[in-house]
Amino acid sequence: MSTTTRRTGTLVPPAEETRYEDELARGLRAADENAFAAIYRRWGPLVHTMAVRSLGDTHEAEDVTQQVFLGAWRGRDGFRPERGPLGAWLVGITRRKIVDALAARTKRLALADSAARGAGTSPPREPAPESVLDRVLLVDALSRLPRHQRDVLCLAFYEDLTQAQIAERTGMPLGTVKSHARRGLHRLRGAVDRGRAPADGT
Repeated sequence: MSTTTRRTGTLVPPAEETRYEDELARGLRAADENAFAAIYRRWGPLVHTMAVRSLGDTHEAEDVTQQVFLGAWRGRDGFRPERGPLGAWLVGITRRKIVDALAARTKRLALADSAARGAGTSPPREPAPESVLDRVLLVDALSRLPRHQRDVLCLAFYEDLTQAQIAERTGMPLGTVKSHARRGLHRLRGAVDRGRAPADGT
């Protein structure tokens, strides 16, 4: 029988662990600040790790972690235990906040690129639904790439580094950087194209 470990270092049987999670969930629904603090201690490291892996930036990951738990506290009435455990609900919020953070990065990059090209003088417009979908597809596809490909493309997209600068930053050979960039872009194009295709194939 598998067991899990609490912060005390003691092994906890799954049945007791489930009861403990249920207690925390009830405490959250009841706006119990002590229960919420325990929830943060328990799942905070997992949320932060997910954010760091997807975003590659510790400070941004810390912001996302705060947003996740702030969103969980504000949206606690929306938690439904019958739909799944508390941990899974928090992971779902984390994924959405990560996508939001990546989309915000993409928007900043697009604005900077537009300004650099001298196209920033026109009045701002609401993005078309298709462009919003493309951004969401892009950031989701980027988060699913192998780590080295994702790291190379993030440095190119979000820090505007050349491949030579990426090689210097990461310590990878330039040829390896080029290979990761080429393969990563190929995967991104395929993922975004698949996402644009209508569900019925028309």
